[in-house]
Amino acid sequence: MNDSVSLANAFGHGTADKRIEVLRKIGETGSISQAARETGISYKAAWQAIDTLTNLTGVSLVEKVVGGVGGGGAKLTDAGSRLLEIASVLEKNRQEVLSRFQEDKADTLDARFSRLSIRTSMRNYLPCRVKGLKMSGQIVRVCLQVHENMSVLVARITRTSAELLALKPGMAVLAMCKATAVKVFDEVDSGDLSVANQFQGTVTRVSEGEKEDEVTIELLPGLQLVGFASSSKHIRTGMQILASVDESAVVVALLP
Repeated sequence: MNDSVSLANAFGHGTADKRIEVLRKIGETGSISQAARETGISYKAAWQAIDTLTNLTGVSLVEKVVGGVGGGGAKLTDAGSRLLEIASVLEKNRQEVLSRFQEDKADTLDARFSRLSIRTSMRNYLPCRVKGLKMSGQIVRVCLQVHENMSVLVARITRTSAELLALKPGMAVLAMCKATAVKVFDEVDSGDLSVANQFQGTVTRVSEGEKEDEVTIELLPGLQLVGFASSSKHIRTGMQILASVDESAVVVALLP
């Protein structure tokens, strides 16, 4: 894998990613702690940003500088500098493309199309808005509003992750979860729809398995949720069913 290909792995969720901002500030200030302060996150979160980018690219992006007036610092490697150059070009081109469509006012789907750039093993993608954040030590419960007529979806993430995403009420995000994290029940009355992470819908598709069936549920027109039910439940197309999602299995992503 060449350097250009490996560096491209850092842009899975757009160049506005907080991690790129951290890297840029390290290049400007020569200090990880200063970069953390200027991006409004903790020192720990800044290091996680560096580690994540390093894992995604497979190359060292930051190196420590020993000595000096301040007792040491940090600087970008050649790969780190190259990554920022790529980020700058990508962001410029992205803005030019979006501006062109906004000026034409002929296509209102550009924001929706941008979601297609995300590629993961997740089966479920739910556009949401952050309704609120509930802090508890190092854990944050992110309350997400999928639709005003649906129960709230809660994602349980670390405080550091919430900092890196710069989450705040009203922000548009994408909630993702694996189909295997969604449990489907055949009795709607068995759940309380006022409780977070419980959703009612209509079965549109069933793929039968030996022990578990994969079930596709329409929550609202154009909004699907895929989960699994025990084959003994005999879920069938057209049934009204209940689905629940473990809040620890919900991933919050920024829209590109």
